[in-house]
Amino acid sequence: MLQLASGATFPNLTKETIFSFKIPYPDDRERVVDIIQKYDMLANINRRRIQLLEEAARLLFREWFVYFRFPEHEKTKIVDGVPEGWRKEKLSKIGYLNYGKSLVEEAREEGDVKVYGSSGVVGVHSKYLVEGPGIIVGRKGNVGAIHWVNDSYWPIDTVYYIKREQSNLFLYLSLRTIGFINTDASVPGLNRDYAHNKTILVPTKDLLDKFLNQVNDIYNMVKILTNQNQKLAQVRNLLLPRLMNGTITT
Repeated sequence: MLQLASGATFPNLTKETIFSFKIPYPDDRERVVDIIQKYDMLANINRRRIQLLEEAARLLFREWFVYFRFPEHEKTKIVDGVPEGWRKEKLSKIGYLNYGKSLVEEAREEGDVKVYGSSGVVGVHSKYLVEGPGIIVGRKGNVGAIHWVNDSYWPIDTVYYIKREQSNLFLYLSLRTIGFINTDASVPGLNRDYAHNKTILVPTKDLLDKFLNQVNDIYNMVKILTNQNQKLAQVRNLLLPRLMNGTITT
């Protein structure tokens, strides 16, 4: 493009030169738009299905563990406001918060391991720090944000993470109801001691297993749909420029 510029001291492009540029554009552009829109439409449908599935899991959690309308609740005694056999546990015992590790953008290598910050996925890397599944809790920035991670991942230093041995979807959904708040006015962040002292109501093992059987199926479908959308995005991004330059005809 610079070789078309005029002017010895300050090269510039004239309006006539710019208007003479030829930009590759497919003859059958309506067909190209139609093809790409189909990919976008399917991805949007999948995103909506994911939202509905996640909402179903939240509603089930609320029904069983907030309103106490779990299976056979009519036969269960309430003792001191809690169903018999249930117990209160501090987070430090059932979901210890580990510090993430710094990984600046310049140090990340090309790969498919997701890098998580307090707002969610912030990039990718070639290696993981923590085996999945796991739970991420925002420490700085988006304080108290809760993320469920299916695969192995790298949590950076703006988050806490809970190891796979303690992570499950019951704990994940419980943490979403706690409502962690910023505990330091001068340097906004989530104090770990404060978070660890939060209590969680844990049901009987039998009821917990029943719940996990149901929500695990829900989140397995969420994982399938999420993977589908990732592949759709990859194919779409590969297909669009080739349709535009005519490498692939419609």
